Amino acid sequence: MIAFLGYGSLLLTLALAIAAIALGLLSGPRRRPAWLALAHQAALATWPTLTLAAVCLVSLLVTDHYEIGYVANVTSRAMPLYLKITAWWGGQAGSLLFWSWLMATFAAAALLRKWDQDRDLMPYVIAVMMVTLGFFVALIVLFENPFAPIWITSTGETVEAMLQPAGTFAFTAIDGRGLNPLLRHPGMIIHPPMLYTGFVSFVVPFAFAVAALIARRADDAWIRTTRRWTLVGWLFLSLGLILGGRWAYDVLGWGGYWGWDPVENAAFLPWLTGTAFLHSVMIQEKRGMLKKWNMILIILTYALVIFGTFLTRSGVLSSVHAFAQSAIGPAFFGFIAFTFVVSLALLFREWDHLSADNQLTHMLSREAAFLLNNVLFLGIAATVFWGTVFPMISELATGQKISVGPPYYNQVTGPQFLALVILMGIGPLLSWRTMSPQRLGRMLRVPAAVAVVVVIALVLAGITNPIALVAFASAALSTATTLTEFVKGTRARARANAEPVWTAFLGLAARNRRRYGGYIIHLGVLVMTAGIIASNVFQEETQGQLLPGEQLTVGNYVMVYDDLQQFTTDDDREVTRATVSVFRDGRLLEALHPRSDFFLSSEQSMTIPGVRSAIEDDFYVLLTTWDGSGSGAATFKVYVNPLVNWVWAGGLIFILGTLVAAWPDAREPRKVVLAQRAAPATGD
Repeated sequence: MIAFLGYGSLLLTLALAIAAIALGLLSGPRRRPAWLALAHQAALATWPTLTLAAVCLVSLLVTDHYEIGYVANVTSRAMPLYLKITAWWGGQAGSLLFWSWLMATFAAAALLRKWDQDRDLMPYVIAVMMVTLGFFVALIVLFENPFAPIWITSTGETVEAMLQPAGTFAFTAIDGRGLNPLLRHPGMIIHPPMLYTGFVSFVVPFAFAVAALIARRADDAWIRTTRRWTLVGWLFLSLGLILGGRWAYDVLGWGGYWGWDPVENAAFLPWLTGTAFLHSVMIQEKRGMLKKWNMILIILTYALVIFGTFLTRSGVLSSVHAFAQSAIGPAFFGFIAFTFVVSLALLFREWDHLSADNQLTHMLSREAAFLLNNVLFLGIAATVFWGTVFPMISELATGQKISVGPPYYNQVTGPQFLALVILMGIGPLLSWRTMSPQRLGRMLRVPAAVAVVVVIALVLAGITNPIALVAFASAALSTATTLTEFVKGTRARARANAEPVWTAFLGLAARNRRRYGGYIIHLGVLVMTAGIIASNVFQEETQGQLLPGEQLTVGNYVMVYDDLQQFTTDDDREVTRATVSVFRDGRLLEALHPRSDFFLSSEQSMTIPGVRSAIEDDFYVLLTTWDGSGSGAATFKVYVNPLVNWVWAGGLIFILGTLVAAWPDAREPRKVVLAQRAAPATGD
């Protein structure tokens, strides 16, 4: 009964989405307020119907309804309650339902806002968002139904279908297979929701951009309306990437946090173009430039969001994260092609109406810095995209699938990332329109001196790697520039208002949240940069087979192997756990317990590292093999990752800056209304 109710809710949602699309498209050119109201109500109604479907699925998951195929595939009786709930997005069908529910949630939130000032856009905004939602719900209904029961024929063949096929009888499993061990981690609670929320959030600015093209609006009102939606999407996508890196560091057992995996790339690509878009829209708002470019960027970001979902759901590329191949691949590809072609057709139709109000007058200007920033982000995106799809192209052309590994990405994207870091140090110093080289040189004296001091200190410390020295110098230059901007602004405000320094600093950030929130984001990126450079360039590793009492040395650390234990847990695991003692300079730091968990129901294993974390580095040890005959011999792989915790600390600063930039300003609604009154209504 619950399964039929959930499936019925999906069918009703699909009908509501189709009705909202039709009514929205018809109400726009015909100016029918009643039809628009109906489209609005139909779009809002998709949220409660999908919520009902979600509640039905979660209910089936937590109550062990193994007669449902999806439940049997992703849960088991031994799994704790939180994993049964998160199994909602732990498999292909459930994750598509979760994606759709988030899409309905964001669509409802966007449509419940006061949108009278955008009334001419709303018919098309509704239609575009419902086209996206309708596509995903159609995928679930037609291809990936999470409510399909298991039926078994007299010949032993199992079938998943909502209605009982002729000549079969119901089949109920005693227990389920359970989640993939890699997904049985607390990160499963938060990482996929963050990533999916980031994906879905970018649909809102895309819908407004396409609506502006359809309505022939050449002003930038759609950018002001969706700026916060874009920031929210970017924040959640950033959170998803950072949490994904931490998850990989904890459970994949290779000592790193980013391996240029195809599914990592699938989430990284829209982040790159979305970041370019966030920088570029500032130029349009400030100088009336790059209108065409911004349309291209948001269309590309939306296409990459759908493409990223396509990669993770179609199984077209092999990955540690990818789900099994299914029939949804061609449907995804067709939808990406359809939306991309239609969006570009609308853009080219309005191309002449999107002329810039001003032109780039000098290469040494803030406008030019933002444009170079965009070129670099797009260059990195093109590099990552090519490396991600090349194995698929190779397989189609030659029948052989090849892999593109980290060396390609590091060598090609590394110089581009370095240029972005340097640009973060120069861009804030540039003025709008033009600036003299002499003035820029004077402003760079202090940051350049800081960079030189950092390089000298590193050389004296014994670091001579040229790549590391250049990278650290660039990061130091940009950090000094950013901090200088804070110091200058705080001093000026403190003198003007006779305020204490701390009060002036807080008032400065509150007065211009977008600017100084951006600077905080830059600081977070620079802290992460230092962690990434150190943990990649200076990582040390060793491995060896030890008997109890023997030791391994790596860097300044000595690890002593103490003992090995094997036991079975109540949650379906056979655990092999080693105990090792970690020493530095003859002093015991900590006892670690690297282990291997074997899940009996799914017959899969997972390696859990033992990690000793400090601000300067991580000592990271893996138990790889062991002798079960009684000798106690075990093989360990050990890494020392310098400054790796700076990556996570920088991520926290990064998130803080985004929250500052996105925090509502009480003065903003009045500014938006005044700007919209001053803007032309159409581009004709």
